[in-house]
Amino acid sequence: TTTGLALIYNGLTLTPGDEILTTTHDHYVHHEAIRLAAERNGASWRRIALYDAPEAAAAEQMVERLRGAIGARTRVVGLTWVHSGTGVKLPMRALTQAVAEANRNRGERERVLVVLDAVHGFGNQDVPLAGLGVDFAAAGTHKWIFAPRGTGIIWAPEKNWALLRPTIPSFYSSEPFAAWEDGHPPQTPTRAAWVSPGGFKAYEHQWAMAEAFEFHRRIGRARIAARIAALNTQCKEALAAIPRVKVLTPRDAALSAGIICFEVQGRTPEETVQRLLERKVIASTSPYKVTHARLAPSLVNDERQVEAAVRAVYEIA
Repeated sequence: TTTGLALIYNGLTLTPGDEILTTTHDHYVHHEAIRLAAERNGASWRRIALYDAPEAAAAEQMVERLRGAIGARTRVVGLTWVHSGTGVKLPMRALTQAVAEANRNRGERERVLVVLDAVHGFGNQDVPLAGLGVDFAAAGTHKWIFAPRGTGIIWAPEKNWALLRPTIPSFYSSEPFAAWEDGHPPQTPTRAAWVSPGGFKAYEHQWAMAEAFEFHRRIGRARIAARIAALNTQCKEALAAIPRVKVLTPRDAALSAGIICFEVQGRTPEETVQRLLERKVIASTSPYKVTHARLAPSLVNDERQVEAAVRAVYEIA
């Protein structure tokens, strides 16, 4: 995800006066990719809150806040499909529709592009990236796809690759190499293969990545999404029933995915995670200034493991 976002933002043609609009909920690497691109191109960037309390997040409010924040100078909107700090899943189709409405009377140069950090939705939602209405998406594939660490993808509609300038020389297309041999730059617009970084890859990671996608294809996206949603619903409902525990992730499956953020009254998130680890439950803290404990029931878990995790939370609450 980190590499993908950097390649996208660094590859966009921005000029002084252009604005990148993002949210306060995004991860460090998304904000840094934006900041570095803005500084390099003389653009500006701005953050807005789509919601105040995650447990009370509402789709209509998020859409209205984004719609009201898009200005005349806005050229890019950076969003994150599922917020790793709260577990909130954005209503992506409604948000990208709001951007499309803002683009209705804009020329091609003024069109607002949507860049998506998709890592915590890609692999657990029954929605293809092409169905979200975004212009570019980046996602690491070791989290929910179960490919090796350090692997990931960038997705875009075919027509959008021409909007990017490659950052790293690619080994995946003969055209740039042939142009180099002939002593001139490539004569055609950028293609997807040109954006894939070159260098000598770890073949075992590439082979394993293909196997991970095939594993998901065999099971089926709809079955995977339904299974993860069921386990997360079970976990959220059970956690919410524990006194002294506050679930911060929306209970509504339309606004949540595979991450559950919660608080145990009287304990720091770090203490909660450590106490759970002592009970053989792996939780984590969210890497943000305001941090929470997190559980993430996934395809490799079952109902009994969810029950065991909830029981451990009950014991330490």
